[in-house]
Amino acid sequence: MPDKKRILIIEDEPKIAQILVDFFQMDGFETSVLHDGMHAVDEIRNNEPTAVILDLMLPYKDGISICREVRTFSNVPILMLTARVDEIDRLTGLGIGADDYVCKPFSVQEVVARVKVILRRAEQPAPTTSSLIGYKHVQMDLEKFVCYVDGNQIELSPVEFRLLTAMINKPSVVFSRDNLMRAGYEDDRIVSSRTIDSHMKNLRSKLSQFSETESILHSVYGIGYKIE
Repeated sequence: MPDKKRILIIEDEPKIAQILVDFFQMDGFETSVLHDGMHAVDEIRNNEPTAVILDLMLPYKDGISICREVRTFSNVPILMLTARVDEIDRLTGLGIGADDYVCKPFSVQEVVARVKVILRRAEQPAPTTSSLIGYKHVQMDLEKFVCYVDGNQIELSPVEFRLLTAMINKPSVVFSRDNLMRAGYEDDRIVSSRTIDSHMKNLRSKLSQFSETESILHSVYGIGYKIE
């Protein structure tokens, strides 16, 4: 990462964008600006800004779509701007992956301060625990017993959690129903193959509720299931 931090401002109102540029530059940041959402994702992917200020309503592609797409490949800090205070509750509920929200009209000093807080949080050392595993858009914390899809927490039963953990630890490996029985049930109980199929159906449904991409959970005819 370069010594000088760069803020990407994606804001379609030139006056607001320029005010943000002026204040961030006075505080020692480099800045770049986009006035619509058309090339926002490519800019973030290719040039890796230190943080992004992202307006909710943009020409060509809105802030929600941009944020969701960025979160498939980057954890860059994102502060979203919205013109309506009631939108903040809705955005928070959607769990789109933004780090903070500010409502217009805003104090530019507050925006700068909030970005600094986000950056300090992001610069903290990442946990070295091995309890974090993931595959594509699915992440799991084995210590906290939580699962996230595209940054959204989903509720899994203990059996579903153990089944998903076993498969994510070995992507592309085909698990027979017998193997999944042993992975899902710690007391060695005997369950029918239909029970495993039911768990897989529930898992597939839960994993797809917050993701528009193809499911990572696949059935293998006559054998079992795999993550890929």
